[in-house]
Amino acid sequence: MNINEIRKWKHITKLDPDKKISEKNIEKIVNSDSDAIMVSGTLNVTKKNVSALLSVLKRYDIPKILEPPSPECIIDGFDYLFIPSVINTDDAAWIIGKHKKWIQKYQIDWDRIVPEAYIVLNPESDVGRTTKAKTKINEKEITSYAICAEKFFKFPIIYIEYSGRYGNPEIVKSVSKNLESSILFYGGGINSEEKASEMLKYADVVVVGNIFYENLEEGLKTVVR
Repeated sequence: MNINEIRKWKHITKLDPDKKISEKNIEKIVNSDSDAIMVSGTLNVTKKNVSALLSVLKRYDIPKILEPPSPECIIDGFDYLFIPSVINTDDAAWIIGKHKKWIQKYQIDWDRIVPEAYIVLNPESDVGRTTKAKTKINEKEITSYAICAEKFFKFPIIYIEYSGRYGNPEIVKSVSKNLESSILFYGGGINSEEKASEMLKYADVVVVGNIFYENLEEGLKTVVR
């Protein structure tokens, strides 16, 4: 796990294997200043569609991340496997249960594994509904989750995830002020240069996905420094 390399990043483009995107648009994304490509989704993520996306990405020298919703869709060829634990749920399967089953069933290349502590805050999102995340929590509770993830459980990445909805910058600011070593990711609703810049005041890395499917040129503007 090359966490020092990840610390240099500011922008990750998230591509969903369940969505269509042209090879031409992928080339434009790779040729922007986005630091890495993350292949990630919640529904209908299979080895087949992950492989199809990776076959295009392999042409490019850019860090490639797979963030799998289950071990069944994991394939070789990615530089990193970002493995999320949703820490604001009471369903232990999404915190550690699925992870334990993965270890029982598969050989794991631990050098590629990067654990993420997800704090999911959009109740209407697929990930929020699927994991039964507790989203009606205040700033103090959210910050406390983040501190627990860093101090008790030593997660290298804390991920504030609004998944399709633009979140509250003050929450991201509060979490940022209380972290010392973990890298703070923010994802959700970034569809403009202004929103990317606003969240990068507090988050170390922004993760941008939907806008690249809705309006590629606006998506490219989110790659800011």
